[in-house]
Amino acid sequence: MELLVSAINLDEAKAAWEGGADILDVKNPKEGSLGANFPWIIREISDYADNKIIVSTTIGDVPYKPATVSLAALGAAYSGSNYIKVGLYGPENYDEAMDVMSNVVKTIKEYDDTITVVACGYADAYKIGSIEYDMIPKVAYDSGCDLAMLDTYIKDGHRLTDHLNKDQLAQFTKAAHDYNLKVALAGSVNANDIEMLKEVDCDIMGVRGCVCTGGDRNKGTISADLVAQLKENI
Repeated sequence: MELLVSAINLDEAKAAWEGGADILDVKNPKEGSLGANFPWIIREISDYADNKIIVSTTIGDVPYKPATVSLAALGAAYSGSNYIKVGLYGPENYDEAMDVMSNVVKTIKEYDDTITVVACGYADAYKIGSIEYDMIPKVAYDSGCDLAMLDTYIKDGHRLTDHLNKDQLAQFTKAAHDYNLKVALAGSVNANDIEMLKEVDCDIMGVRGCVCTGGDRNKGTISADLVAQLKENI
């Protein structure tokens, strides 16, 4: 299982890489669960990575505006991203999610077909009216994405496993794997979840809070030591 660590700036990205992260994710928690960061921050981290480690970028908890989202995705690609993560917040059903993701995939693959496109749903979708979490693998496959992901939208102390149990997560990963898609799981997961994530056959564990000082995704900063401890447990 690979470790994805979400950084907000170059210093944090350096700490994540020093600690042993497999994927450097660029996000901005001030703008949401999958909040987008600025193009120059993405470029700084991409230049630093120098194609020696994967750089992933979140482009936001996006609205149901396929053209707007496609343009944001292209900006992330142009800024140096290897993975582009789309948080399907606005789409409420399969058709709307497909409208967004199929256009994002078309945009990105025409620009650079080596870039990985990630369709991300929310384990707490039932609270926010977004597309149901268990539709994400089908949307990802039908739209031509490479990876299906789950996170949590509301960051109030509730975690991935507060919304979905082990069996539900296993069903999600199996559905994605049956489509030949990789799976990433996030949502305030930590070292205590490693064994469960392995048991449900998760490919990528996504973290931020548990490797930040004070365990605070907003006020803390990424610690290379905390990343290393987590990576060792994996």
